[in-house]
Amino acid sequence: MKSYKVSVWKISENKTTKRLTYIVRWVVGGQTFSESHKTKALADRFRSKLLRAVEKGEPFDTVSGLPDSLRGGKAALSFLDLVLRYLDHRWADASAKHRDSMTDALAVVVPVPVKATRGRPSPEVLRRALRSYVLPPPRRKRERPTEIVAAVAWIEKASLPVAELGELSRVHELIDALGRKLDGQPAATQTYRRRRAVVFNALEYAVELEVLPSNPLTRVRRKRGKRAVQEVDRRVVVNPRQARELLTAVTYVGRYDRASGRRLRAFFGCLYYAAMRPGEALGLRRSDCTLPRTGWGRIELTETRPTAGKAWTDSGEAHDRRGLKQREKGEARVVPIPPPLVVLLRDHVEEFGTADDGRLFQSEYGNVVAASSYSRAWKQARELAFTPSQAASVMAARPYDLRHAGVSQWLNSGVPAPEVAARAGHSVDVLLRIYAKCIDGQEAEMNDRIMQGLGEADGLAH
Repeated sequence: MKSYKVSVWKISENKTTKRLTYIVRWVVGGQTFSESHKTKALADRFRSKLLRAVEKGEPFDTVSGLPDSLRGGKAALSFLDLVLRYLDHRWADASAKHRDSMTDALAVVVPVPVKATRGRPSPEVLRRALRSYVLPPPRRKRERPTEIVAAVAWIEKASLPVAELGELSRVHELIDALGRKLDGQPAATQTYRRRRAVVFNALEYAVELEVLPSNPLTRVRRKRGKRAVQEVDRRVVVNPRQARELLTAVTYVGRYDRASGRRLRAFFGCLYYAAMRPGEALGLRRSDCTLPRTGWGRIELTETRPTAGKAWTDSGEAHDRRGLKQREKGEARVVPIPPPLVVLLRDHVEEFGTADDGRLFQSEYGNVVAASSYSRAWKQARELAFTPSQAASVMAARPYDLRHAGVSQWLNSGVPAPEVAARAGHSVDVLLRIYAKCIDGQEAEMNDRIMQGLGEADGLAH
C-alpha cells in the first residue's frame, strides 16, 4: 500500500551504542520508521532525500516506509530479505546440522519485526512455511499448499525494513523470541545461546552490507543462567567388564537370520575401544584400518557421517558427509586400536564384507545404518546385559556413552591427557573439562608423587 501522509522528524542522537549514531525518523500513514547512520552527515543526506521525495509528491510504501525513489536500495531491504540473502551466502559451506540450526533460529525471529497486518497465520503454520518452504534455498521452489501460500504472502508483506532493528524495543523483541519455544514456554539455555549466535551472525552480515551501522544485539545482554559445563556424568560410564557384556548382548538382538545385532557389534566396539563418535564409525572404511592378525592395529579417521536429515544435506540422504570435527577437510586422526577391537573388525569384515564404497558398517540393504536402528538395538542390548535396576538407570543409556567410557578408561589407566586428547579428537582443555568427574582411582598415587617431590616420601614420621 502507498500513502502520501508523510512527516519527517529532526535527526536524533543514539547514545546507547558503543559509538554515537544518528537516527532519522519519519512517519508514513501513522506508522513510524527509522534508520541509523554512523555520521550526522550521512543521516542528514538520507533525511534530505526523504524531504525531496515529499516535496515531489512521491507516494511512500507503508511496509518499507520508503518512497519509490529509495526503494530497492539498501535502506529498503526487509528483515526477511536480509535473512534470505544471509542463507544464500552461508548455505553452500555450512554443514547439514548447521543448516538445520540456522533455519531453526531464523524461523523464530523472522516473524518478530513485522508490521501490524491483517491475516497473520498461526505460529505453527508460519514456522512450517519458513522452515520448509522459504528459508532453505533448495526448497524455495517446492509446490506450496494453500495455507503456506497465504503465510508466505503475509510475511513478505509484513516484514519490516532492517533499519527498524536499530530501535531498542525491536532488539528486546528479538531476544525475547529467541528464548521461547513455539508454545511460549522458556527454551533451554543451550537452545537460546545457539539461536542467538545464528541471529548475531545474520545481523553482522547486515553490517557488512552497510544496511545497519552496528549489530543491535550487542546493545542488550541477557543472563540466561550459567553456561552449561559439558561434563560427563560418571554414572553413565560402564567399566570394561560391563562394556564387554554389552557387546556380547548386542549379538542376541533381532532376528538371527537377518543378523541385525551381529552387524552392530563391531560398530559399538569402535565407540568403546577407539572412543569414536557414532558418525565417525559410520564413515569408517576398510582402507582406513590396519588389522594385523596379532597385536595392536590402528585406524586413520578422515570422514564422519552424522545424522542430519534429508532436508539439509546436498545429497538428499539422511546422513551428511563431512571431514572430522574441528579439523580441516582431509585431515586424519590416527587412533591405535587394541587387539579386542582388531578381532571384532576382522570378524565383521569376514562375515559381512563392506559396502560398495568400502564402508565397514551398512544395513542389510547396503545403506548407512540409521541412528534409529542402532539406538533401538542398543536399548535391547542393555535390557539383556543389565539387571532391571541398571537398565532403568542412566548407565550407558545412549550408544555415545560408550565413547565416554572408552575415554575414561584411557585416563584412568594413566595415559597422559595429551595422548588421550589426540586419540579422542579433543583439545586437552576440553578433554579435562568434560571428563573431570570420570577420572577416578588415582588420588592416592598422585598424593604419593607430590610427597616424593616435596622430599617427604616417608611421610611425617620425622
